[in-house]
Amino acid sequence: MAFAFEKLVVYQKSVDFADAICQRTEFFTRGYGFLVDQLNRASVSIAANIAEGNGRFTKPDRRHFFGIARGSVQECVPLLELARRRNLIDDACHADLKGRLEEVSRMLSGLINGLDNRDA
Repeated sequence: MAFAFEKLVVYQKSVDFADAICQRTEFFTRGYGFLVDQLNRASVSIAANIAEGNGRFTKPDRRHFFGIARGSVQECVPLLELARRRNLIDDACHADLKGRLEEVSRMLSGLINGLDNRDA
């Protein structure tokens, strides 16, 4: 039996994003462990907070965790930019990953805004 949040496209896309980050950071050069760690933690936090928020019973609790997920999306942006500037990822990879973040961010905003239109 699947958990309800596993059916959410935003959750699926956030897991795909975290997986892509794990694959990319595996090849970062030595000396950038701090960036690998922070980028992996932030990307996993997106999906984890969507899951946790979906398990909460009240709208304010769900909104709180979905907001944390959206904050983690924002956290990934400067980390990806630094990875691009340090030539750890190329411009095409940066554009792809940032585009994924923009999509997840829009979906999270819709999820948060939609809470007001649903019953608790």
